[in-house]
Amino acid sequence: MQASTLSLFRYVATLLALFGALLVAPVAAQQPNRIAADLVAEHAPLPGETLTVALRFRPDEGWHGYWANPGDAGEGMVLDWNLPAGWQAGEPQYPVPERLELIGLINHVYKDPYAVLVPLEVPADTAVANIAPITVEAQWLACSDRLCVPERATLTLRFPQETAELRNQFDAHRAAIPPLIDQQARLAVTDQHLRLAVPLPAAVGLPDPHVYIEQKDVIDYGAVQAFYRDGDLLVAEIARGGLRAEPDMLAGILAFGDEGEGIRFTAAPGEVPTGGARLGGRAVDTPLYLLLGGALLGGLLLNLMPCVFPILSLKALTLARAGGEERQAKVEGVAYTAGVVLACLALGALLLVLRAGGAQIGWAFQLQEPLVVAALLVLALLITANFAGLFEIPSLPIRTRGEGGAFATGLLAAVVATPCTGPFMAAALGAALLLPAAQALLLFAALGFGLALPFLLLGFVPALRRMLPKPGAWMETFRKVLAVPMGLTALALAWLAWRLGGAHFAFGAAAVGVLIVVVLISWRQRRLVMTGIATLAALYFTVSLPFRVEEQVASAESLLDPVAYSETALAEARASGQPVFLWFTADWCLTCKVNEQVAIEREATREAFEEAGVVAMRGDWTQRDPEITRYLEEWQVAGVPLYVWYPAGGAGEQLPQVLTPDMLAELASGAD
Repeated sequence: MQASTLSLFRYVATLLALFGALLVAPVAAQQPNRIAADLVAEHAPLPGETLTVALRFRPDEGWHGYWANPGDAGEGMVLDWNLPAGWQAGEPQYPVPERLELIGLINHVYKDPYAVLVPLEVPADTAVANIAPITVEAQWLACSDRLCVPERATLTLRFPQETAELRNQFDAHRAAIPPLIDQQARLAVTDQHLRLAVPLPAAVGLPDPHVYIEQKDVIDYGAVQAFYRDGDLLVAEIARGGLRAEPDMLAGILAFGDEGEGIRFTAAPGEVPTGGARLGGRAVDTPLYLLLGGALLGGLLLNLMPCVFPILSLKALTLARAGGEERQAKVEGVAYTAGVVLACLALGALLLVLRAGGAQIGWAFQLQEPLVVAALLVLALLITANFAGLFEIPSLPIRTRGEGGAFATGLLAAVVATPCTGPFMAAALGAALLLPAAQALLLFAALGFGLALPFLLLGFVPALRRMLPKPGAWMETFRKVLAVPMGLTALALAWLAWRLGGAHFAFGAAAVGVLIVVVLISWRQRRLVMTGIATLAALYFTVSLPFRVEEQVASAESLLDPVAYSETALAEARASGQPVFLWFTADWCLTCKVNEQVAIEREATREAFEEAGVVAMRGDWTQRDPEITRYLEEWQVAGVPLYVWYPAGGAGEQLPQVLTPDMLAELASGAD
């Protein structure tokens, strides 16, 4: 419904643009053209040759002309030649256009001076000495960001004296025309996509490829185009246009790079392979303000994580304990926010630096490192013991009053809140990996601000603080209650440590945390011998931790009996002609585990998949995997979960990050 609505909007906008152009046509006829044009030949004509002539256009500043297929709106050029008897004009040859988006419409335009080359067939018996004037009635549409004006001109072909300057000009014009490849491409049409297989040697680099189709209404001009390499074939998958035209033949331009490089091709119906290695990532086409909003909302939702909520709750109660003092509440709110934002910026900057150095990592990359998980396990055990009242240390971040303690608490909350990407976060953090560093860091800061926002509001809105319970003995009981979710977080981290480094490693990490708690308790009770023994034992397990890491534990069993993800396995599954459900998970991702229990690991899902012949495939990102990281980048997400549905013979469709119980079974039923 959304796609058809968008297509209808585009066609209505096109009609309105043309209607507007007709209204201004009488006025435009009295004004000079916004795109100046002239017609010049490469040299004087010779009998029997193919003479190249150039229609040269020079748009005014802020105006643009159109390619043969103008896109969602606009009009291409129309030529009516007046030629001597026997002469014939061939098809115009255009340089590579550029994409221009206005009010949601994608146009194929030229903003800078450009030349369209036209071959003229000169008869062998023509008398070239005294040929009649050659003219062309040319019509084109000139547009700015606010106005479109139909323009026309009667252009007379000039035969200037052949000079080195003229030869250089035509050499430049020819260089701008993409060459026609010597083999025909193949096309296939599905219900949703146009698929092209373009013969192109694998050695040819293709930065930022894009296909322009000359025929109108075949593709959705604004849709993301997917590209795959299958040996010496480049496979493109493009969403079909609103009118669902099904041509027998196609012509177009495959553009790549940002300097107008490209090739021309023609395509006929034929076999188009599925699979292959996907090229590049998706462009960031979401406005920055929406990405910032997504990061802010995603950070806000992180406060509901079981490891963050107790810290936030206890910090909020410190404000209640403070008696509602206005200045102190504001200072602590700002300090807490500064700690959270700084920690998110530091994690984001480290991620960007490591990726710039060639590391294939994504969001929550630190949780793929066994020693980092061990440190978080120790920290979680200490917080749990502190919440339970086993020991008290005034300098512990969550117990400290004032801006210093609030700042440290903010740092802590950000560190423990990073295991997953949740709703709203995925697009923002995925874009952060593709955007310039300054914009990427702005998104990480917005994530931190969202995480800190509840406590910041408590600090600056007295009405919210008045809603907090008054201080009393119940607060100690509540603090001990909060030890339960923190204890569960510690158990989850211990399980993750086992998954990453094996049983000996997990035992050693837990032992370090427990022994530090023993040290703190015995020191408080002045039991120096016990303190010394526990300290030595804690040091032993700490030093030995790196040597306890064992090989990765196998992925958990699944009702769907999934194939392990690899680029080759995905290509083979898609080539089988069966639907493919691909999901990416990690043992440290809470959202992943919830979705698996709610929608994936269900008997109804298994039965629907078996009936429809769906190939289930799983990528386990618990430990670092460059192939999985590359795939996540292609879908412009920074972490897990990611769910992709491939219909039989079709392009992949990204599913929501929160799955409903019947979603997968319904997809499988629709694939029958």
